[in-house]
Amino acid sequence: MANNLMQSPIPASSHTAPQLSKIKQSITSISVPISKPNYSRYNKPYPYPYPYPYPYPYPYPSSGFTLRICCTTEEHNSDLLTDDAETIAFTKISIYQSLEGINRGVFGVTSSKKREIEGLVMKLEAKNPTPNPTQCLDKVSGCWKLIYSTITILGSKRTKLGLRDFINLGDFLQIINIDEGKAVNLIKFNASGLSLLNGQLTIQASFSIASPSRVNIKYDSSQIIPEQLMNLFKKNYELLLSIFNPEGWLEITYVDDTMRIGRDDKGNIFILERGTDDDS
Repeated sequence: MANNLMQSPIPASSHTAPQLSKIKQSITSISVPISKPNYSRYNKPYPYPYPYPYPYPYPYPSSGFTLRICCTTEEHNSDLLTDDAETIAFTKISIYQSLEGINRGVFGVTSSKKREIEGLVMKLEAKNPTPNPTQCLDKVSGCWKLIYSTITILGSKRTKLGLRDFINLGDFLQIINIDEGKAVNLIKFNASGLSLLNGQLTIQASFSIASPSRVNIKYDSSQIIPEQLMNLFKKNYELLLSIFNPEGWLEITYVDDTMRIGRDDKGNIFILERGTDDDS
């Protein structure tokens, strides 16, 4: 029949089947050109008189046939993007779960917890959708809230700063103004039992682009408000600045619309989530 497509069978192979099964692209066309069979080498007329031994030497066409598959990669690329998005979403959920109950890591975490968080960070960095963040700084601009850092305040430092019982740490915010090349870090405090004594340490810094993913940061100025809070920190103000001073360089290893990860020249890791103007 004219509607029937006749072709020689493809011998089964342990290699052929798996390879064909892995083709995920959508098939747009198939052409199966079959060359004219050559039966002369069998020294037999065609068709063979039956009965004839089968399957060998049944005369498959000596020149075989060519299978040509024309595919598009659109579906395959879409699958990859979907896989990446799912991996990123799942990794973010895992990061938030790992950060529960550790107060941003500022007062230390166990070694196993630190390794767990860093492993998740590296997994997210491997899927960074913005590999050259300094070339599209609008992704970085705005308000960010710190949710984890390897910077810690331990032992005598914590005691001297009154951060064991008397003074509590509030939000850590960073506001980036790309037009002016400025970054403002806000560290909020409140004193236990003194509801009116809420304040913040403000650190002004400038940044300049050093590479497609790195910025250099220069400390400009700092202040603590209100004055009553400054009086509490006055004796150990330099210690406080040594902990939170951002000067150096920062590598932006991951950034999207809701999360940013950075690594600085001191080996610290920072994870921040997108904040709002109301946070500041």
